[in-house]
Amino acid sequence: MNPIRFTQHAREQCVERGANEEEVTQAILNGSREAAKNDRILCRYNFSFGQSWNGKRYQIKQVAPVIKETATETIVVTVYTFFF
Repeated sequence: MNPIRFTQHAREQCVERGANEEEVTQAILNGSREAAKNDRILCRYNFSFGQSWNGKRYQIKQVAPVIKETATETIVVTVYTFFF
């Protein structure tokens, strides 16, 4: 596996959307993958959550980074999270 590099935007989105770099890395390594725009890949991984986010309690947090893979690295372009 190539090294994983986070863009500044991806780091900001982690903070804003309630994810951390460890969860994003786990989603990249173990999550399902689907094609995204511009030859990018969307990875999805569900974590047990059982906590509150923005005043509502959720059992599952899905972390979904968008990545671009090159010959030498995996670039995290942005990060989405979904709570349910």
